[in-house]
Amino acid sequence: MEHVMVKSDPDGRPRAVVRGGREWLVGAEPVRWFERVSWWEAERRMPKGLSRVDVEVWRIQARLGRNPGSALTTMEIIRDGLGGGWRLREAIADAA
Repeated sequence: MEHVMVKSDPDGRPRAVVRGGREWLVGAEPVRWFERVSWWEAERRMPKGLSRVDVEVWRIQARLGRNPGSALTTMEIIRDGLGGGWRLREAIADAA
């Protein structure tokens, strides 16, 4: 998964994703949910200090830059449970 930077509103909703040096602005209402962490697939033991087993996932539709004519791309971003950053899990109809 690719690491990305997410710019959020004060209420925590993503408003932009910076991917590969390019900024994608959210163009539709994002959808949020939580998923179980499959820590056992990468570790033999649950990592020390990782007391939660759910991760935050957002599905957003964003367009490249401030061009209103740019096609929307659907992205799923997932919060990195250990570092607090974001990773891009999937991009559909990627225009760039």
